[in-house]
Amino acid sequence: MFRTLGGGDLVANQTKETHPHAVTEMCEEGGRLYAHALRTGRICRTDAEVAPCLMEFALLHPDPDDPDWLRPVPPVVALAQRLTPLEREITERRRRSIELSDAFEPFLSLSTQTASATPSITVLEGSDRINAALDLATSQCQSEMLTVQPSNRFTERTIRQGLERDTALVDRGVRIRTLYQHTVRYNLEQLAYVDHLANGKVEYRTIDELVERLIICDESVAFIPTRDDQKVALELRHPGLIRYLIKVFEFMWNRAVLLSATTPYETAPDGITEIQHSIAKLLVEGHVDEAIARRLGMNVRTCRAHIAKLANALGSGSRAQLGYLIAQSGILKQEH
Repeated sequence: MFRTLGGGDLVANQTKETHPHAVTEMCEEGGRLYAHALRTGRICRTDAEVAPCLMEFALLHPDPDDPDWLRPVPPVVALAQRLTPLEREITERRRRSIELSDAFEPFLSLSTQTASATPSITVLEGSDRINAALDLATSQCQSEMLTVQPSNRFTERTIRQGLERDTALVDRGVRIRTLYQHTVRYNLEQLAYVDHLANGKVEYRTIDELVERLIICDESVAFIPTRDDQKVALELRHPGLIRYLIKVFEFMWNRAVLLSATTPYETAPDGITEIQHSIAKLLVEGHVDEAIARRLGMNVRTCRAHIAKLANALGSGSRAQLGYLIAQSGILKQEH
C-alpha cells in the first residue's frame, strides 16, 4: 500500500507472499476495511486478518481498551508518516544537486568562453557516428561537395547511403564533383548510380590511382578515414587543412578524364593501355600484384591479366625481365 523504510522492506516482502500488491497502492479489501474502521472508530481484529497489510503499514493499531479490536490511524497522521521520509530524501537530493552545481560552476564558465570555437579535428569512431556527421555536413552543404571515392570502397550499403545523400544535394542545387578510379567504368552498380544522378550540376571523372577516400563540403568541413576498415574517420574544420585538401583534389581532378570519355583501357599508339602504363609504373617501383591491384581498385586476377598483356606487348619471358624491359622501353617517360 505504501512504501516503508528500513525494516519495513522486509515486512513488505513478506506481505507479497500472502497478500500481494504494490506498496504504493491500496488493495480493494484493505481500502474497504480501512474506510469501515474510520467510519465506526474501530474494527474487529479477526475481520482485519484478510488484509494484513493494514497492520503491517501501521494503518491500524491495537485498541488499548480491548485487544480483540483495532483502531484506525487518522489518514492525516498516516500520510505524514509516509511523506516525511520522502521529503527528507528530496531535501537530500536537492542539497547534492546544489553541491554538484557549485563544483562544476567554474568549468561551465570556461566552457562558455570557448563555446564558439569549433574543434579543428574531431575523431569519429564507428559507422553510426561517421554517417551521422556526414549526414549533418551534407544537409548543411549549400554550394559544392568534392569527393574522392576509391573503387575498392564500394558496397551495396555505401552506394545506397551515397545515393540518398547525393540526391538531396542535387535537389538543392549543390554542385558535386567526384573522382573515381578507371576501374569504376566496369562496375555496373556504380555506373547505374552515376546515371541516376547525371545532370549539369554533377560531374564524374576517373583516374588510374587514388590514395584514400575524401569528402569536402563547402570548403568548410572535410572527412578522411584513418583506418582501412573505414571504422574511424577524422572530421576536419581547420581552414588551412581544408585549403590544402582542396588543392590536392584539384591536382587530381585536372589529371583525370571524364567518365563519359573514351575508356583509358583502350590501346594507345605504343600498343599499351593507360591502365597498363599505371601497372608498369608500380611494377618498376617494386610493388607486388596484390598491392598494385589494391591501389588501382581492381581484383588481383584482373591485375595479373593486365601484367600478362604488358609482358606480351614488351616480349618479356619473366617477371624480372619485364621490369628491365619496362625501364628500357621508355614508356614511363611518355605522357598518357
